[in-house]
Amino acid sequence: MPTLPREQPEPPPSKPYEARRTAESFGVDAPRYDRVRPGYPDALVARIIAGSPGPDVLDIGTGTGIAARQFQAAGRTVLGVEPDARMAGFARARGLEVEVAAFEDWQPAGRTFDTVVAAQSWHWVDPVVGAAKAAQVLRPEGRLAIFGHVYEPPAEVAEPFAAAYRRAAPDSLLSGQPARRPLDLYRSGYERFADTIRETGQFEEPEQWRFDWERPYTRDEWLDLLPSTGGLTRLRPDQLAEILDAVGAAIDALGGSFTMSYTTLAATAVRAG
Repeated sequence: MPTLPREQPEPPPSKPYEARRTAESFGVDAPRYDRVRPGYPDALVARIIAGSPGPDVLDIGTGTGIAARQFQAAGRTVLGVEPDARMAGFARARGLEVEVAAFEDWQPAGRTFDTVVAAQSWHWVDPVVGAAKAAQVLRPEGRLAIFGHVYEPPAEVAEPFAAAYRRAAPDSLLSGQPARRPLDLYRSGYERFADTIRETGQFEEPEQWRFDWERPYTRDEWLDLLPSTGGLTRLRPDQLAEILDAVGAAIDALGGSFTMSYTTLAATAVRAG
């Protein structure tokens, strides 16, 4: 699902990772974020682990630790790096080791890892700086894996959401964007990630992975998730209520539930030996 910008922006950044206020807005309700955001396909986690030389994982932009706990449950040792102290605190309370910093500023202090992952977070990292730093902290033959979900609700839900968002937040940078975006738009973003990895000259040829899956949502489940998304985290309560009312009515018209089609995309590469 597209990450929508803040309601009243300062002069708009040309790149998502420059929008620091939005990038660090998700901790406003960390428990909700952790409760409602979907995890990652087991097949993806297994494939990353199988292609990594050892157990030590660095999780960039760990958030509340959704992906990190999946790697931890699979027997990996995980260190998270997270710029939002609220999100980091939640992840620590769930048993993860997390250091508070933006990845570009984080000091590895000589530490290296077998795997570096970024789950739904790389668009908040300067991709050129990030790729070079990932190479710096990866051991030879270690794996960098950047991945995230693409999820566009059906048109019957997406279009009322877009219309309500335009009414509630007309100054949004994306208020004029289409209600739904083609998968190829997101795939091109992961191709650009692969390009920056390739340009470091420190990785083997990057690969593109894709995992398709589905999840049903009730009206209440989807309305619980929406406020955790980037376009809504900084809205006023009255703006948020207007949007949720419109989306709730649309889901009611579908019988109170719908099925979301997810695609999880990954750009991944092995550190040259």
